[in-house]
Amino acid sequence: MSWRGWLIVFTGVILAFYVFLFRIYPFLAVTHRVDTNVLVIEGWIHEYAIRAALKEFQNNHYQRVFTTGGPVEGTGGYINDYNTAASVGADLLRKNGLPNESLQMVPSRVMDRDRTYASAVALRTWFREHNLTVRGVNVLTEDVHARRTCLLFQKALGHNVAVGVISVPNPDYDANHWWRYSEGVKDVVAENVAYIYARLLFFYPPDSARGEKTFAGDLANSKP
Repeated sequence: MSWRGWLIVFTGVILAFYVFLFRIYPFLAVTHRVDTNVLVIEGWIHEYAIRAALKEFQNNHYQRVFTTGGPVEGTGGYINDYNTAASVGADLLRKNGLPNESLQMVPSRVMDRDRTYASAVALRTWFREHNLTVRGVNVLTEDVHARRTCLLFQKALGHNVAVGVISVPNPDYDANHWWRYSEGVKDVVAENVAYIYARLLFFYPPDSARGEKTFAGDLANSKP
């Protein structure tokens, strides 16, 4: 290879490294709200994100809050609905002051692969069984998990439901210099791989789990 070829390769490597270092975090930790009165909170999030979720509810015009999530890690699998991340998240929200009448937990029974997608499917099923019209949801999650969360909820809920996402930054490291922290490196690298998996490689949900038509009913008149 000529020196010009090596220069092109070297320039490409440097450019790719720059993009990964400085652009990957904001790409993964995206926040994009849609106009909706439905807030969905992933129940596995830490307490700092629970507090952010409460502020999100208080500062906007949400009528309903749903918590999602499957069996709590370390339980060995599904036991009952109260041993799920959805239940744990709902309890933390109540303790932090979220009104019980606005809150509904929607547990999933799936613990193995594709847990985020399974949680979104469980939410879709709950909407259908309770005859709710849902035109859009905002999903609150942690940090770099946001991009994949938005993708998988959109896959599950279908194109008739607008999906927004809210990323809560991890206070344990500086997002602008995530590579200086072991936790930041672990989070960004793992979530980048998981997003590629969900987007391009191995994630093919069965037809029965794909988004369906918007569910009939009236959200304003529904009960938790």
